[in-house]
Amino acid sequence: MISIIAAIGKNNELGKDNDLIWHIKEDLANFKRVTMGKKIVMGANTYKSLPKKLEGREYIILSHSLKNIENGTVFSNFEDLLNYLQSLDEEVMIIGGASIYKMFLPYADKLYLTEIDASENAQVYFPEVDYNKFKMVNDVLSQDGDLKYRFREYVRL
Repeated sequence: MISIIAAIGKNNELGKDNDLIWHIKEDLANFKRVTMGKKIVMGANTYKSLPKKLEGREYIILSHSLKNIENGTVFSNFEDLLNYLQSLDEEVMIIGGASIYKMFLPYADKLYLTEIDASENAQVYFPEVDYNKFKMVNDVLSQDGDLKYRFREYVRL
């Protein structure tokens, strides 16, 4: 099963300066909980932007520039990576960045989205989702100071 996890703003804002726009403690804890023990798929820029090694997860990188990494595998071809992920009998997590999300969105079985009730200047955006193709199965409202956000899970119909 291919799942996507992301924190996005009102206008699908995703990141700026190769970093997250919002650093919400509860969202980061949710990311850790949802991805722990799983394979996490990302592009080279997301891999390079990680502040530290994410313990308990296996890295899979889609990149033409990186050749090999510690604690993971590098694929240089999207189709090869997609075929590999679809052959697995486990949930794998797509964690970014924007171009990786866009490539995998048509194949995603599940979306874990933290929808933040705010808008910020961004350099990269989460792709448009056709929510008619998904059913919301979880919706939890939360707040960090004045910042409101929702943890939402969607499954493909």
